[in-house]
Amino acid sequence: MNERAGRLRTVDVARESGYSVQQVRDLERLRIIPPATRSANGYRSYAPIHLHALRAYRGLASATGPVAARRLLAQLRSGTITDAAAAVNAVHAGLARERAEALSARAALAAIESEANLADAEREGDAMTITELAAALAVRASTLRFWEQEGLVLPERVTSLRARRYGVAAVRQARIVAALRSSGYGVPAVREVLETLHQLDGLAAAQRILDQRLNQIAERSVALLRAGADLATVIEAP
Repeated sequence: MNERAGRLRTVDVARESGYSVQQVRDLERLRIIPPATRSANGYRSYAPIHLHALRAYRGLASATGPVAARRLLAQLRSGTITDAAAAVNAVHAGLARERAEALSARAALAAIESEANLADAEREGDAMTITELAAALAVRASTLRFWEQEGLVLPERVTSLRARRYGVAAVRQARIVAALRSSGYGVPAVREVLETLHQLDGLAAAQRILDQRLNQIAERSVALLRAGADLATVIEAP
């Protein structure tokens, strides 16, 4: 590190942080790192705390996304140590919650896959009303109607009463949608998964998507752990 009396040039900070010179300037402009000291001739002069802030931001951005990381880093620098520690703990808790939801969804899909080995022929006793299906999935009836509007779950209808009737195939489809939605997947992503179910390995494809999500959550968690020491330095900086 090219450092004189604890001061660093922009190129030094860029080299040590892994950002480009322009990125360092942009991140300073966005107030992600504290303002640099300016010399009489206008050159920037940075301190080690800027390196810690940049590394902390990289880890936070990997864990929560750049917008949330920007907001959180500003909060860490301006709040109390207690508030800062609570904010970082909340990020860890959020990642743990996402992982638990993805694991739950994967277990649900595994159960559905075992059901797929049953005969697909629908029997009257296997059909469910919208109220019964909503209760079975622990969702609201309005949620099932929304999924129907989005083309995710298509029930049969009893024409005379306009009542919805869900057969074996529709119930299985609703369970897949519920599993993926509870894991944080948006409607377009769920629709993509459902489209794969028409293929031979449809459920396997859904499982792979959840496995990929678990891997991504693990990578985000590790990035946050790597940023731990730098976050602590930023929090404790005067």
